Amino acid sequence: MNPARDLRAIFIVALALIAMTLKLAIAYNTIGTNDAVTFYGFAKVLNEHGLRWTYEHSRYFNHPPLTAYFLRGIFVLTEQPLAQDLGIHFPFLLRLPGIIADLLTVLVLLQFRKLNLAIPTWALGLFAISPVSLMVSGFHGNTDSVMVLLLVCAVWMCLRNQPALAGLFFALSCQIKIAPLLLLPAFVLFWWSQNRSRDFLIVGAITTCVLWVQPLLNFPGLFAKNVLGYGSYWGMWGITYLFRATGAKEFSRVSFIDLDPGQTLIMTILKMIIIAVVVWIAWQNRNSRGRSFVNSLAYAWLAFFVFAPGVCPQYLVWLAPFILMLSPSFYTAVVISSSVFLFVFYNVTSGGLPWSVAISTDELRESWIPLSLFPWLTLIAGSIVPLINASKQRLSRLHFWRASAVTNV
Repeated sequence: MNPARDLRAIFIVALALIAMTLKLAIAYNTIGTNDAVTFYGFAKVLNEHGLRWTYEHSRYFNHPPLTAYFLRGIFVLTEQPLAQDLGIHFPFLLRLPGIIADLLTVLVLLQFRKLNLAIPTWALGLFAISPVSLMVSGFHGNTDSVMVLLLVCAVWMCLRNQPALAGLFFALSCQIKIAPLLLLPAFVLFWWSQNRSRDFLIVGAITTCVLWVQPLLNFPGLFAKNVLGYGSYWGMWGITYLFRATGAKEFSRVSFIDLDPGQTLIMTILKMIIIAVVVWIAWQNRNSRGRSFVNSLAYAWLAFFVFAPGVCPQYLVWLAPFILMLSPSFYTAVVISSSVFLFVFYNVTSGGLPWSVAISTDELRESWIPLSLFPWLTLIAGSIVPLINASKQRLSRLHFWRASAVTNV
């Protein structure tokens, strides 16, 4: 036993419990953003018409079946008299899994110390009580934090040399949102380099097929169009925002459907860049283990967020645990920049404090979107530093080789 280490763990768990309490209070007393309202509409339609009809009549429903089943379940639950008597409403139950997931993610990250991958106490404490997590999980109203938990569990299983469980958790993360598919090359090559990819792939494929069986057998085209074909919003983040900021008419539409040919071309190029960079990172780090493997996932997320055609505010929780492992100081900078952006976003769309319901309209959009450059530029800066360090190391090796060659002569 290590009393000092145990005391640090208790401190971090205490912070996570405090954060969870705050999030529960916020979730119980607020409605959340457009997403919470929209999810309620989806849940009602899913309950009345089913999954196929919902995919068919709304391009905005771009979530995998498991999320649809969850929405339908909590809709039915909150319609019961007992739930209404207790004041348990749909937006609260929508956010409850994410709030619990945040606590569990902290507990999983604490386990990394067993493999000599401990995160500094101050950094993990900041993660446990992160303002970004507080606003996204406690107020926003979406499922992103659950996806993050399952992905972190998949990484933990990789570090513990459990390919089947890694495949299970990875597949489950893709049932919440399909974004983790971006990291599939890294996971597959990690296990392939050890000649153990079969268990990861078989379990992952079976889990995915079981949970996607309804759309795959009955309406695969609709499923592919709505879920697999979703590309996020043009003009709200990074490069596409800068194109829109030029004022050119062909770049002015903010949407993910019915875009102009120029917008579609640029989004396609950006997606191809992301895929190419992520595959290259996965290949270069296929033999990485431990912290190096986690770092490769952080670099993959950085590539996504730097070149992404669109990023919604709540996505900023996706890369948090990986950046935390990569560099606690970089993580701190990301938390600060993201917190400023998110606070402005929620404050503007809520009409000021106290927040109750936040509705982002076209009129309000230009008041908060420019602030998205703050976290975007922070991520770019953090991405450049490792490249500079790697270049310095290569130059040092080159100078050493040349010096050795001259000495030998």
